[in-house]
Amino acid sequence: MEPISRRRWLPRQAHQVLAQITQLGAALNLSPLCARVLAGRGLVDPEQAGAFLQARLAALPDPGLLRSMDRAAERLARAVREQHPVEVHGDYDVDGISAAALLVESLRAMGAQVDFHIPLRLRDGYGLSADALRAAQARGKHLVVSVDCGISAVAEARLAAELGLDLIITDHHQPPQELPRALALINPHLPDDAFPDKHLAGVGVAFFLALAVRRELRAQGWFHSRPEPDLKQVLDLVALGTIADIVPLTGVNRILTRAGLDLMAQDRRPGLAALRQVAGVREINCGAVGFQLAPRLNAAGRLEDAAAAVRLLLTEDADEARAIAEQLDACNRQRQAIEAETFSQALERLAELDQPRRNSIVLADERWHPGVIGIVASRLVERFHRPTVLIALEQGRGKGSARSIRGFHLYQALERCSTELQGFGGHEYAAGLTLSAHQVESFDARFENVAHEWLDEEALLPQMLHDGEVELTAFAQADVAELAALAPFGPGNPEPLFRVNGAVFERPRCVGRDHLQFQLRQDDLSLPCIAFGAAARWQGIKGRVDVLCTPQINRWQGRESVQLRVKDLRENG
Repeated sequence: MEPISRRRWLPRQAHQVLAQITQLGAALNLSPLCARVLAGRGLVDPEQAGAFLQARLAALPDPGLLRSMDRAAERLARAVREQHPVEVHGDYDVDGISAAALLVESLRAMGAQVDFHIPLRLRDGYGLSADALRAAQARGKHLVVSVDCGISAVAEARLAAELGLDLIITDHHQPPQELPRALALINPHLPDDAFPDKHLAGVGVAFFLALAVRRELRAQGWFHSRPEPDLKQVLDLVALGTIADIVPLTGVNRILTRAGLDLMAQDRRPGLAALRQVAGVREINCGAVGFQLAPRLNAAGRLEDAAAAVRLLLTEDADEARAIAEQLDACNRQRQAIEAETFSQALERLAELDQPRRNSIVLADERWHPGVIGIVASRLVERFHRPTVLIALEQGRGKGSARSIRGFHLYQALERCSTELQGFGGHEYAAGLTLSAHQVESFDARFENVAHEWLDEEALLPQMLHDGEVELTAFAQADVAELAALAPFGPGNPEPLFRVNGAVFERPRCVGRDHLQFQLRQDDLSLPCIAFGAAARWQGIKGRVDVLCTPQINRWQGRESVQLRVKDLRENG
């Protein structure tokens, strides 16, 4: 199987109407460059575009629109008033860690007795477990609240009832046909749910639950004699989990994440401040959170105990925060070494397969650590643009992580393969599964059949969607600076990307390990460019080129200038 070497360049909107762009710019006092990006994403109505740019917390939907929210809020409010012990059960990824920390901190601030439980990946597996529920009951808990998990926990919900535990399930994963019977089941994907935005992360659902509990206690007069918590102060946790879980940064998620990033940049939470310091993060943005902070939090759950990451987020002691952050940083270095070895082994296994025409990748190996196979699957998807499932085998049983591409809904594909699986769950682009070792071959065949049915040659060629064709003169410094108003950037709201045709490629030089610096010139205007990891790939380029690039403001020694970050390049003509 050969790595992907060519990508399709497509405009986000096939036909951008110049009059609409002009009207939008005039109505909101925006540059043509910024107005073009908004219009290309369907935001041509000035009122809608203005709401997008403002991203006001006041525009958040009512928490009560989530199914069962009022029942859950009433039960948790009673637990606060009557001091019933509560236990929050989270997941071991950053979304679950953030959601657990958020709910524990918020409920404690309201006066609750609350603790948390995070499963050990290698011992307990994913989600609610029977052993964890029995342990909660033995510790005297009356109420268990799941965050970022539980939507498939049918047997576990039945056990909770038998144990006399009230169970509130909050989740954002795709619901199965049979739902667990719980006191309350909160998930925006439930068929009769009225919440207007279906793309919340698990931490987003937990945040709306905290809002609903506070509102219920406020209505009962609980805060007449005690301070009412300001839940804006947990939005840094919402941003952390939302970015890490790679959900669309549109609608509600954009509002929450933008406010949360602003809060995170203030370093008010000792744990995140310490993590930022050990990671060497200078500027807080989605990239820093997703690629520097989140992997260190994830490393604890991948290799050891994710509870350490929750303690980091909850601590108010700077010394404790620094110690835990250094522990997580060490875990992350260990994780990186294991990941590199696993990736190399996966490439070797692919080279051994005599199936170059496959539409999917399914590999299983007893050498692999289940905590890193999801990351490695993502790297394989990036290299080969195929739905990928990696399976770590141990004692006849396999734990798999799957990642996907546009046009291949993983959860629905796994439903088609469910007869070969012992369990599965997840989203459109990421999922987990379990199966026995003897099922791997039959699962591989069925998964490949689904991939052949759903993906044609065009779908197997990655798309790069851009915001239209412009000249270099469009990148005036003030106009480029204005694009920052469109942040935070991520899934559903990617960084602006423009096509420039027929520019002259000049003065290339390699910097760092494999980065390429060069100049692009049109007429008398020349702009500096950087292309990360492209020095070897674009060696020998000469003359005129077409590029896809993101303009940015480069700050160096107190000076600011425009620089283009080039994502793809072709020889012109």
